[in-house]
Amino acid sequence: NGITVPNAYALYQNYPNPFNPVTNIKFDIPNSVKSQSSNVKVTVYGLLGDMIAVLVNEQLQPGSYEVDFDGSNLASGIYFYRIEAGEFVNEMKMVLLK
Repeated sequence: NGITVPNAYALYQNYPNPFNPVTNIKFDIPNSVKSQSSNVKVTVYGLLGDMIAVLVNEQLQPGSYEVDFDGSNLASGIYFYRIEAGEFVNEMKMVLLK
C-alpha cells in the first residue's frame, strides 16, 4: 500500500526553531510486538519545569505523526517538549522568539 511504518521510536527537532508563534513537532511510533497501538503523550514544558500544554495524549497506531504547537500566548524563551510512548521517553529543546 506504499505506507512505510517506522522501525523505531523517534522524536525530531521542531521546525522552525527558533519559532514565532507556531512550530511543528514530528515523531515516529514503530510496530510494537505487544500490540498494534501505543499510548503516546507529547507535552510542552517551560524552563522551570512547569507544564505548558499537552499536545497528544491518546492511543496511536504505528506511523509518523506531526503536531503543531502555538506559542502565541507565551513569552519569548526556551521551552522543552517531551514524548512518552511505552518505555520510550525523549525530550528536546525549542526556542520561542517574538
